[in-house]
Amino acid sequence: MTREFRAPRFLAALPAPVRWLAVPLALTCTIVVLVGNWGAPEKVDAPTPAPRAAAYCRALDAALPQDLIGHPRKDPEPASPYTAAWASSPRIVLRCGVPHPEGLVDEKQKEISPTINDVTWWPEPLKDGGYRLTATQRAVFVEVTVPGGALANPLDAAAALSDAVRATIP
Repeated sequence: MTREFRAPRFLAALPAPVRWLAVPLALTCTIVVLVGNWGAPEKVDAPTPAPRAAAYCRALDAALPQDLIGHPRKDPEPASPYTAAWASSPRIVLRCGVPHPEGLVDEKQKEISPTINDVTWWPEPLKDGGYRLTATQRAVFVEVTVPGGALANPLDAAAALSDAVRATIP
């Protein structure tokens, strides 16, 4: 027993060449839409630091590298001197002037945080296997989010950014 394929009524009314191309055309359009959205800039909430902190953050923004461990800088939308990102997949995002990290509650925790090039970083693990690293013991908190899979070692981002943080934020 062989069953004969019957096209739905709306397709049956179309000429044969159009019917044959309908499904491949629909799939192609879907793929184009999905791929087109992959390149859309990631939106990042920019902090609103106090005026003195904002001056430090603007200085840091000017000192940040255009390339972070082989990933070119591609800032998030909307553009802000308080945010920066590097185009890796997933993206590494820096935010300057963030509030005190919730998980950092006592001085002992600050003491066990890694110090790289005279900048102390408070690491917080993320659910995706990445880390949020916050520069502490500075006039302004600087947060760097390194999603899982962005780098082999999340502290590499902190090492690459520590000189700029040390030079611009006391």
